[in-house]
Amino acid sequence: MTTPYVHNPHPPESERFLYASVGEDRHGYVVTVLSTLARLGVDPWNEIAELVTLGREAARARLGTLLARFRDVPALASDHGKVARDLSQLLPDGPTSGSLKRVPSTVADGRPGISGAIWAVLAIIFLLFQMLMVGGSGSGE
Repeated sequence: MTTPYVHNPHPPESERFLYASVGEDRHGYVVTVLSTLARLGVDPWNEIAELVTLGREAARARLGTLLARFRDVPALASDHGKVARDLSQLLPDGPTSGSLKRVPSTVADGRPGISGAIWAVLAIIFLLFQMLMVGGSGSGE
């Protein structure tokens, strides 16, 4: 049986929260929760899974702490509590699809995971192929 999230492995019930705005950055661009968490070095999908398990009040407090650390949106300096409260209302009620769970990180103990190793090998093969093609085209003249 195939999983329902083949092309998008992240559950759709998290999108409303992750794509919600936290405000505008210094250049006037809208910054989403997804971007905020990523800029803070937090895996957005692991974080939403954790927030859902905490419950609304604990999730609101945790969001407030995260938003208080985020300096790219000037308005959050004084308004992170209200934004955290509003965002916590957008969290899914629970892992309804069974897919909102913490996933293992692709980096464990500073070592790249299998996925990273595969991409690195493919990149090396691609570069070698390119060098072979460029080096071979001028040698016949």
